[in-house]
Amino acid sequence: MTSKARLFYPKELKSGLISKLSESQSHYTKNVMRLKQGDKISLFNSSNGEWDASILVHDKDLTEFKVEKLSRPQEEQSNLWLAFSPIKKIPQDMMIQKTTELGIQKFIPLLCERSVVREINIERAEKIATEASEQSNRISVPEILKIQNLESFLKSFPENGKLIFCDINCDSSNLKNVLSKKDPICILIGPEGDFSENERQLIVNHQKTISISLAKNLLRAETAAIAAATILSYNLNFK
Repeated sequence: MTSKARLFYPKELKSGLISKLSESQSHYTKNVMRLKQGDKISLFNSSNGEWDASILVHDKDLTEFKVEKLSRPQEEQSNLWLAFSPIKKIPQDMMIQKTTELGIQKFIPLLCERSVVREINIERAEKIATEASEQSNRISVPEILKIQNLESFLKSFPENGKLIFCDINCDSSNLKNVLSKKDPICILIGPEGDFSENERQLIVNHQKTISISLAKNLLRAETAAIAAATILSYNLNFK
């Protein structure tokens, strides 16, 4: 019995649609999953649910499929964001992968005064987030924004949002009665050298900021992001 591959398809899905997988997806279904003509796959697109499809053609560089039926309607999800200063490639890849699995809907890269890495490869980040969404049974793929500076981010932060500042100087971790699934909730993680004192004051004085402590120890940026996403995801979905 073959396993059903689960793949992100970026366009509209509907019953009877005949289309093609990307070259990399064709390679994956043929050479990794060892699927054949007639086998079933699952497709989702972040907007109108997950659909069953069958493989019509499975040649060397081409996989053509036909969509059959809706298997899982689009679900309401927590509007959980992660704002972070870019870090080195390997830990950043892991951070994006794991926080995608934990439900982050939007990644917001930030330039800070002490940022060592000052750019982000959006194409690479999108690939990692897409693969993590496929693997983790998510029904949407998170959005990854272009890099922006911290001050611009704070000025444009939505009125109905909550900014969760992961602050080692804070001794509180109480999120009771402050979270809502409908409103944007943004985790804010500093660069490897932490925020400058000026940046910290801008964050703490922002009217939407809620400061929390993640641990008594000093955490690496990627560890802090994963820990915060775990705490927020639990509070939003299981409390």
